[in-house]
Amino acid sequence: MNRRVAVLIPCFNEEKTIGKVICDFKKAVPEANIYVCDNNSSDLTAAIAEKSGAKVLFEAQQGKGHAMLKLFNCIEADIYILVDGDDTYPAESVSQMISLLIKTNANMVVGDRLTNNSYKSQNKRKFHNTGNLLMNKLINTFFKSDIKDILSGYRVFDLAFVQNYASFAKGFEIETDLTLFALNYELTVKEIPIDYRDRPEGSFSKLNTFTDGFKLIITFFNLYRLYKPLSFFTLLASFLFLIACVLGSFPIYEYIKFQFVYKVPTAILALGMVLMAALLFCCGLILDLITNIDRKNMKLKMKQYAIKI
Repeated sequence: MNRRVAVLIPCFNEEKTIGKVICDFKKAVPEANIYVCDNNSSDLTAAIAEKSGAKVLFEAQQGKGHAMLKLFNCIEADIYILVDGDDTYPAESVSQMISLLIKTNANMVVGDRLTNNSYKSQNKRKFHNTGNLLMNKLINTFFKSDIKDILSGYRVFDLAFVQNYASFAKGFEIETDLTLFALNYELTVKEIPIDYRDRPEGSFSKLNTFTDGFKLIITFFNLYRLYKPLSFFTLLASFLFLIACVLGSFPIYEYIKFQFVYKVPTAILALGMVLMAALLFCCGLILDLITNIDRKNMKLKMKQYAIKI
């Protein structure tokens, strides 16, 4: 069975590396069509990509998430390969990733940079290793998963994933969004270790350690609220209820000791917080019901796109 394979490369000012990335993937997957989405580059990224044999698309809205979504929406294929244009991911690993996708009927295969410590040894940017480990721990704990490299930009998807994916991310938080989408809808995710390499000399990262790190955390909590509403609102309700118990203990103590409540405003505040906690918990229950229905509908939709092995 002939499958359509597409290599998707979102780019912003990658003239130093994009040509090599395209050539490497041409050799690794000669049957694939290669697409580059230029995201307002001020250098020769688009021209070099076109000269190297890639089909170039343009996205005016700034951000890796916008560029990736443009590629998802415009390209039709059976297997999608997503890779950065900075020449940090090895094209020679893609055949194994595709084979694993087909063999296991997975929806997404992630190129894992962390298991073999290649990212730790190659990456020269401060705090990035720590940030990767923290995000892995945070997401795996709250979503009860065991993903080794949540922030990897090297992934292979099946048609079902791409056709049903809806992005909530605009920039570099897109990898977190992709991972949580898969975990929420209980999609099949596989990982394969790859040899990460740092950017070549003269090529510079657009990732800001602290600004984009903060965006990652905000994205995580927004998606946690969306995908796990009962847990999220139960945590909020528990916090309010705990404060209400502390505040309410004072007027209760007064009533027991003096048969009179002097701290009436405190009693009213405590009661209000208890009611608010109950309301938040009820919201969580209702939203959880809606989320479960959405998951069931997604599973039915995914069956329409299953790869026939």
